[in-house]
Amino acid sequence: MKASVIMSTYNAEAWLQKVLWGFSVQTEQDFEIIIADDGSGPKTAELIARMRNELKMPVKHVWHPDNGFQKCMILNRAILAAETDYLIFTDGDCIPRADFVATHLKFRRPKHFLSGGYFKLPMITSETITKDDIIAQRCFDVHWLQQNGLKAVKKLKLSAKGFLATLLNAVTPTKATWNGHNASCWKEELLAINGFNHEMQYGGEDRELGERLVNNGLKPVQIRYSAICVHLDHARGYVSDAVWKKNNEIREYTQKHKVVKTPTGIAQL
Repeated sequence: MKASVIMSTYNAEAWLQKVLWGFSVQTEQDFEIIIADDGSGPKTAELIARMRNELKMPVKHVWHPDNGFQKCMILNRAILAAETDYLIFTDGDCIPRADFVATHLKFRRPKHFLSGGYFKLPMITSETITKDDIIAQRCFDVHWLQQNGLKAVKKLKLSAKGFLATLLNAVTPTKATWNGHNASCWKEELLAINGFNHEMQYGGEDRELGERLVNNGLKPVQIRYSAICVHLDHARGYVSDAVWKKNNEIREYTQKHKVVKTPTGIAQL
């Protein structure tokens, strides 16, 4: 297989199913899916078992018991479960465009990681999208989205193709960072930095991983206008000011001291 797609999830079966439908119609089919499940109940496992019959690629379900927000830990377990040398990361609430995997494979290169973005949808649009809309790729058409609740006016992420997308990647003022919903690199590079930091919960934990990759000599490549996914809306009950403060302190230390290996990561599992 050419790649492993790792996606995080937690008790969000309706959204996860839509994302898996998105991966079922990828133009590049030679990859495995690893679902990094941060303690979901049995309904998620039941959905994954059903979806295996709809997907041509192998699907692994990596799970640990619910102990609060432990996304970094379950992602590290998923990294260890990956059978390929190139890992593409996304979330279980981000539907990929049909060329998502192919685009990551096209732009991959040694000593670099790829930084993609997402196009945020409102709840009404997120709920409206059906399996057929995903199969037919209507959910990536600006006019269809506007007819179904989208009010955003910034459309280039969805409409840019070919040379225009490449140009926008080059000139965008948005910094290329590690984004958990859309990023990729070689497995060996993640093992070299000991993966994600288990001390971090929601808020910048993905960015901190990218900062350590940079500290270890990797260069980020911007592909936010080429690797496209749409983000389904949801509540964020896990957001905490105290956690944000702690995470920011960890990131500041990582940047100031050029930290490469987290002391609590893959090797500690």
